Amino acid sequence: MPTPLLKITERIYAKLETYQPTGSVKDRMVHYIVEDAVEKGKIIPGQTEIYEATSGNTGIALSAAAARLGCKCYIIMPKNMSIERRKMMKAFGAEIIFVEDNAFQEAIKIRDELVQKYNGWSPYQFDNPLNIECHYLQTGPEIHKQVKELGLDWDAFLHGAGTGGTMMGIKQYIDDYVPSVKCVLTQPAEDNASHGIQGINDGADFLLDKDLMDEFIYVKTDDAIERMKKFAKETGLLVGISSGANILSAEKYIDMHEPEGVVVTMLCDRGERYL
Repeated sequence: MPTPLLKITERIYAKLETYQPTGSVKDRMVHYIVEDAVEKGKIIPGQTEIYEATSGNTGIALSAAAARLGCKCYIIMPKNMSIERRKMMKAFGAEIIFVEDNAFQEAIKIRDELVQKYNGWSPYQFDNPLNIECHYLQTGPEIHKQVKELGLDWDAFLHGAGTGGTMMGIKQYIDDYVPSVKCVLTQPAEDNASHGIQGINDGADFLLDKDLMDEFIYVKTDDAIERMKKFAKETGLLVGISSGANILSAEKYIDMHEPEGVVVTMLCDRGERYL
């Protein structure tokens, strides 16, 4: 569903994805892919078992979708992801299968084995082109329309990448319709095994083509958490760690480039799932 474009500063605007049904940007992709599967008969409501490997937000959105369809849902995820995320998935009736900390490739391997063994269905979020298509057809045009309605000059889009679907879909839209806008990737400063910005850099690039990015901005986990906390106290909006990283990345970009236009980023999810 469409979300507000929130003014953070004179130069920074952000999509408030906490307005999504389960509170994260992943609702967009999950709804798009699940609806496509239902229409094509790949998911039979009340019968098909659904499986996915995830760091959390896709699992929450998918668990909710499965509940609406009356389907069993199985989530495979690293055991170091937040407890609140696990509780939300279980509240929707999902069962969780854990792998070791940050072991996303192992989670994907188990997902594939279970889908084949039980003739289940998966959105295959890490390599499904519909993940990109969703953001090309919906999120990118939505941002562009909101920026134009506010009479703003759009300079850059900044965002992290988990599956890479959001960034690649918006990048492709930008290339086709507003090619002057730069795409800047928010990256953890630590390596994949040790960073704590859940939801980005999930062990591989997956759908993301880093060669197409105009710039990279690196953010430390502790700094992202502190910016998240500061944002809550400044605005009364409790967002997640990756949102803190995106805000910090946008601030760094403005300090480095002093753009004439605005930068747009994403407030990816709600902060109560990281308490």
